[in-house]
Amino acid sequence: MDRKRTSLVNLNLGEMGRIIDINGGSGFQKRLNVLGVREGQIVRIVSKQPLSGPLTIEVGNSQMTIGRGMAHKIIVEGIWSKKLF
Repeated sequence: MDRKRTSLVNLNLGEMGRIIDINGGSGFQKRLNVLGVREGQIVRIVSKQPLSGPLTIEVGNSQMTIGRGMAHKIIVEGIWSKKLF
């Protein structure tokens, strides 16, 4: 497993990583926390819309769509691809 750090927006479709940091104020962090997006969680990219559109991510058993601005503030580590059978 590659242990590089990157912003969530830089992951490709199907790639996964562990959230290691969320750069933002307390309101931003609380909003993500309510959605289940918090440090230590595994996140997977489900879809990416073109032209700076939103991303659909999977955290646990939930899927949600977030904007790229939010995704830029979520830092992940340990990226790998999920094998689809």
